[in-house]
Amino acid sequence: MKGCSYPITRRSLVKLMGLAALVGPAAAAHAEATIVLVHKDPNCGCCTGWAQHLSDSGFAVRVEEASDLESVRNRLGVPTELAACHTAEVGGYLVEGHVPAEAIRRLLLDRPNARGISVPGMPVGSPGMEGATPQPYTVVLFGADGQRPFMRFIGKQAIT
Repeated sequence: MKGCSYPITRRSLVKLMGLAALVGPAAAAHAEATIVLVHKDPNCGCCTGWAQHLSDSGFAVRVEEASDLESVRNRLGVPTELAACHTAEVGGYLVEGHVPAEAIRRLLLDRPNARGISVPGMPVGSPGMEGATPQPYTVVLFGADGQRPFMRFIGKQAIT
């Protein structure tokens, strides 16, 4: 290129595009390319609502209907005390229950040494459980090192 002291080659352009994908708003766009495999009961409306929340938040969602979710959780290694009404797999992690998309994005960006995250039970106001006054709840990180709080929310809003 005339007047350019650093010519752009195909290789440098590919590197630059890769770098751009890791920073700023492009990092949120990464979620669009991330497929979330949701294992849910075919008759569960709140699970469908949660899957829609993920889709609306830019994730590609694939649903597998499963009438025996306990066997899915056992196969994947979800701790019994963290079980909820649906289980998902994304980016090498497990996501159990009504976890907000924001927590999943943080999990995928931070890449902690863990098996996954969970919102035990079915907190009112969490994604898929809307309709009443939202309750505060904790997203729990779990893995070989045990369990610890990962994020806190009221409804879909993260709190500190």
